[in-house]
Amino acid sequence: MRTVGIVPRLHSEPAAQLARDMVARLAERGVQAMVEAEAAVSGVPPAPGRELGAIADLIVVLGGDGTLIHAAGLCAGREVPILGVNMGTLGFLTEFPRDRLWEALDAALAGKLHASRRLMLSAELRRDGKALLSGAVLNDVVVSRDALSRLARLDVSVDGSEAATYEADGLIIATPTGSTAYSLSAGGPIVYPTLDAILLTPICPHALTQRPVVLPADLPIRVKLVSRGEMFVTLDGAHGRHLQAGDEVQIHRPAPHGPVEEPRPGPVRDPAAEASVGSKMRTRRGRTHFPSAIEEQRRPIGGACAGSG
Repeated sequence: MRTVGIVPRLHSEPAAQLARDMVARLAERGVQAMVEAEAAVSGVPPAPGRELGAIADLIVVLGGDGTLIHAAGLCAGREVPILGVNMGTLGFLTEFPRDRLWEALDAALAGKLHASRRLMLSAELRRDGKALLSGAVLNDVVVSRDALSRLARLDVSVDGSEAATYEADGLIIATPTGSTAYSLSAGGPIVYPTLDAILLTPICPHALTQRPVVLPADLPIRVKLVSRGEMFVTLDGAHGRHLQAGDEVQIHRPAPHGPVEEPRPGPVRDPAAEASVGSKMRTRRGRTHFPSAIEEQRRPIGGACAGSG
């Protein structure tokens, strides 16, 4: 391991001092360490965040979950291990407490820590064929109404096919990592963090039949704002833009950066199974129709089931 990037919490002197201590300690071991320049930590070699994400072999986060999500966005598709040290207010993702930092750092440098790979999504806002906003997210993409907005109407397509029309305050498109964030507060399920899945969680839907949906991660999703009103899209709560009627938010799983693992054959498509899944998301009078439990019980046993691929 040649280069360690350090991303401390902004405006935190304890995190800044710990970054200085870490730079000195790593230098004694012959490892180059650089600190994100945007943190404005004095007395250490700085590097712009994007550059740090491009050259680091390991990133150490000194902060809370927000700092870790920010650090993940710096990697721009590179598979870089991130060691999270909790020095913030929330520590669901930053697992190591401060008093175990040196123990965890030594284990990381020796290759003794198990890496938990997490799905990230690429999101892009398009208007009249032009990209207005784009970025990678570790938690979620949120389309929500502004303070004075009315109920929104959102057309959702999955893998190029019309899937649902949501009438709601908004829609959350979350990763498994983000399933315990905003999506959970909106009634979404908790998904095991290393699963390859995408969650669609409506925010305060008008119809009781519009419930959260879990989809395979390799299916691209398009969300189109049909109604007029003050709506907003945010990427991991850090970047955002106001929406207009006709705007589209496109979400997909990015291609792996480099030969991360051996290529595997694509999923086997089963038309009968896809028809079965599609029937559960039929749009009826502008709303997604999910068959009730009674309707499911009336169906003959032994029909096609959607496999995992």
